[in-house]
Amino acid sequence: MLEFLGQYSHVVQALLGTLFTYSITMLGAALVFFFKKINRKVLDGMLGFASGVMIAASFFSLLAPAIEMSEMAGQIPWIVVLVGFGFGCAFLLGADKLMPHMHLTMEGGQKEGLPSNWRKSILLVSAITLHNIPEGLAVGVAFGAVASNFSGASLAGAVALAIGIGIQNFPEGAAVSIPLRREGMSRGKSFFWGQLSGMVEPIAGVLGALAVTAFQPMLPYALAFAAGAMIYVVAEELIPEAHSGHSDIATIGVILGFMVMMGLDVGLG
Repeated sequence: MLEFLGQYSHVVQALLGTLFTYSITMLGAALVFFFKKINRKVLDGMLGFASGVMIAASFFSLLAPAIEMSEMAGQIPWIVVLVGFGFGCAFLLGADKLMPHMHLTMEGGQKEGLPSNWRKSILLVSAITLHNIPEGLAVGVAFGAVASNFSGASLAGAVALAIGIGIQNFPEGAAVSIPLRREGMSRGKSFFWGQLSGMVEPIAGVLGALAVTAFQPMLPYALAFAAGAMIYVVAEELIPEAHSGHSDIATIGVILGFMVMMGLDVGLG
């Protein structure tokens, strides 16, 4: 796989990596053809697992390389990661307040963002789209870092991040399509809306790869920015949603997700 990816530019690598993560979202959404509802315990475990993957990816694939790169560039590491991480959280906070969306489980019809008359399907897709922007950005920045020839970045590490993000996209695709099916939407339409939420990742990935190579001094900040955006998603929605049902199962899911992503990054990166 690494030899295959090595033939292409970092932009194409980022595109391929995020097309992979998008394809896993599609697989998750395709569960709607087999199930009309998800057992609450299973959903809590999957959301917890996704949270663990994102937490581990934020440190091992993003923050740790950002610290190393800033040291090599003669920057002050703790300032770099604090600024980048803070701006990443602030970006998602602003988007969360502005974009109309609905929580993953759709319980109680909880709507957030600016008032709107959008249908439930669009509101739910908006929520997952918010999550997928930092995920696609993180993958794109990781491949861009490799092209920038920083010793702290490796193609294997970028691939590990894409695999981890892809794994945690599976429950997100299902968390959109199956609730829509339960609300009475057809299987085909439910699948369409479920997979649609992941289409932003290739766009964000390519933009991230282009940006960091055009402005190399900003690379450590960009890595920390992506980490902050992902941690915001975990803290604001994934973990609270997972723990709204069976907290023990959700906690085990978080631990397992963290272990899987940590193993991927340390083993491959």
